[in-house]
Amino acid sequence: MQGKPSWALALGAALAWLPLAAQATPATDDEVERLVDQAFARYALPGMAVGVIQDGQVVHIATRGKLAIDGDRAVDADSLFKIASNTKAMTGAVLARLVQAGKLAWDDPVIKHLPQFAMHDAWVTGHMQVRDLLIHNSGLGLGAGDLMLWPEPNDFDRADIIAGLAHLKPVSSFRAGYAYDNLLYVVAGEVAAAAAGKPFNQLLREEIFVPLGMTRCQAGDWSPATVGNVAQPHYRSGGTHVVGRRDGDWEADFPSMAAGGVRCSLNDMLRWSQVLLDPSVVPGWLDATQRRALWTAHMPMPISQRLRDWDNSHFYAYGYGWRLSDMDGQWKVAHTGTLSGMYSSLALLPDSRNGVVILINGAGEAARTTLMQALLKRWTQPGAGLDVAHYADQLDAEAGQARAAGRSRPDTAAAKAVSGRYLPAAQGLYRDPWFGQVRLCPQQGQLQWQSEKSPRMQAQVKQLDGRLLLDWQQLGEDADAWLQLQPDAVGVWQMQLSAIDPDIDFSYDYPDLAFTRIADCP
Repeated sequence: MQGKPSWALALGAALAWLPLAAQATPATDDEVERLVDQAFARYALPGMAVGVIQDGQVVHIATRGKLAIDGDRAVDADSLFKIASNTKAMTGAVLARLVQAGKLAWDDPVIKHLPQFAMHDAWVTGHMQVRDLLIHNSGLGLGAGDLMLWPEPNDFDRADIIAGLAHLKPVSSFRAGYAYDNLLYVVAGEVAAAAAGKPFNQLLREEIFVPLGMTRCQAGDWSPATVGNVAQPHYRSGGTHVVGRRDGDWEADFPSMAAGGVRCSLNDMLRWSQVLLDPSVVPGWLDATQRRALWTAHMPMPISQRLRDWDNSHFYAYGYGWRLSDMDGQWKVAHTGTLSGMYSSLALLPDSRNGVVILINGAGEAARTTLMQALLKRWTQPGAGLDVAHYADQLDAEAGQARAAGRSRPDTAAAKAVSGRYLPAAQGLYRDPWFGQVRLCPQQGQLQWQSEKSPRMQAQVKQLDGRLLLDWQQLGEDADAWLQLQPDAVGVWQMQLSAIDPDIDFSYDYPDLAFTRIADCP
């Protein structure tokens, strides 16, 4: 299939702009504070920053908690957070600026700018366009290859990521449907860099941060010690939040930058939102054609039952770095971000120039979901009294139903460490075509699993009810994996991983790993 499918053109034309719905005056600042307090307390968050925009103006800012739960510095509106996949909208905007400047076109073949780019299928390689990199239609599985991006930091670079794509087998036809990916956003950043002749972090500064006045945002190499006021990530352990990997004095450029590597403050993200809602804030920054391109429905997405029940949604689609939907008859443009102990959420109601930004430095998926929903409902369903508690109770009910249906993480507390003498024939060095080499070798009398290029992926091998599992030493228990070892037809040992938790973050891309034993333990 060449070019943009006809259904995408029709859907984009029909849904790019929805009619203005009747608006109501939002609740008072006291109610915003109450909703923020509800989320902060219910989920025992380490820190958060929330901003509300009405009619294009910032009308309320609320901050809670600390940069690090074991420290003294309070979160404020200038504190830096990882915005994670909210970076994707910035990557789309950089490309839009380059299209506007005539340095590339949305329908340029990717190989025009990156001749080394290759997918598993040669036809897809030749026909993938710049626009395809942004809309999750590649045919790859959900989160394919994400283990080259995180857990961070690791030793994969962008050349490794581009080379690894050729080894990732598609699970559907190119442009046939939606499956969220991150690797192709890394490719998109490299396309932008090649077209402009500048590193992507420089493009972010020149095309977005500087002209829009986002003075605290950081990308590429930077010094947290010099910049200061940086929120630290947190994970849940034993029912409470603990600080995860702390920033050092210097943070190196991460390969995932274009997919999710930017850090910004609440003030920065509110400024970003204002510019998107109102072109007159920074005249000429992005013309009407490119603004429309960013928020056009390029790829239909499945509508979940929750989206139907909560928002009365009738369409759901992906733009260039944005999710587009209808919420109680109003047009909604939004995205979320999740990365290494931080959560972000940004949602806009463009027709009324209203919006909300939420930044959290802990395990905050449910908190951002419930708080964003409650804050937006003040405009889309005023007077309904749908607060954080209402939505939190619904999420708890969903979780209970999942447990009753057997869709919950099994209890692995009784798992026992495996001796270093276990199954000696299977021990050794293994290699996967895109992830690289791992060790399955004895260490201090016990069998250990360790990645060569992703050092935080180090696990103790344990056994539970006759099954082997990997108990990660530096990752949350939600990431734990079953380990399968089996010789092939000629006696060469093969290794595969699968998730223990059925609701695991899809970026733990275990299904695409296929390890073959290549050598003995050193």
